Amino acid sequence: MPDFIYCLNSSTIRPTPILEKIRIAGETGYKAIELWHDDIDVHVQKGGTLAELRWALADHGLAVPTTIYLKGWFETTGSEHVRELEECKRRMQQAAELGAIHVIAGPPGGRADHNQGARNYHELLEIGRKIGVKPAMEYLGFVEDINSIEVGAEIVTKSGHSDATIVHDPFHIFRGGGSFESLTKLPAEQIAICHFNDTPASPPRVEQHDKDRVMPGRGHLDLRRMLSLLKKIGYNRWLSLELFREDLWAQDPRKVAKEGLAAMRAVAESV
Repeated sequence: MPDFIYCLNSSTIRPTPILEKIRIAGETGYKAIELWHDDIDVHVQKGGTLAELRWALADHGLAVPTTIYLKGWFETTGSEHVRELEECKRRMQQAAELGAIHVIAGPPGGRADHNQGARNYHELLEIGRKIGVKPAMEYLGFVEDINSIEVGAEIVTKSGHSDATIVHDPFHIFRGGGSFESLTKLPAEQIAICHFNDTPASPPRVEQHDKDRVMPGRGHLDLRRMLSLLKKIGYNRWLSLELFREDLWAQDPRKVAKEGLAAMRAVAESV
């Protein structure tokens, strides 16, 4: 039995329609799929229903560890904050209807007040508890401030909420200038999900963005070290293939999904 549960982040086979993404994930051997709210909204706008998505997930035996993503909740105040929270609530309700465990809560792009962000995260978690889904704090390596495990862990801890969790990603750890050794900053139960990918040695770290991610094992990151540290703290849940490559989007999505699963297994099952 593998030490991790393999998941497909549906960004990897964009722009395939969402029902097809679900079918491909199930038929190629994944146990879970992460869904984006933009895709969910397109499906509904075209006359589809959340019930159809829920049935498709059940038919293919797929869990939904997260939906992606919530924005504007961290840095806003006053009436703007109220407006952003309404959209967050709408997305959390979608997530709950689809049986998602978590919904990823993204950080702001610029400098931010960490204490305010922690208070707002607590508020968001309370809303999520009422709706039935847990917002998970994400750090992004290419943003100005909330770009490392350390800062993400700070927000999680300062929120003071028992449902607070973090999202890890090797690309973001590298891009933010951090180290895999920091993965031990929070216990396994406070990790919502681990995205999985690799990065090339060039361009330089500070010039890399989402489009530069590559399949696990095809870059220069020590992913085996990352996974050994996760195992050390007892994390044995989701590894989710998350790529944003136009060259992959132009290919047969079934082929990409199969290739990605094989790449994840080759790394994870050699640790």
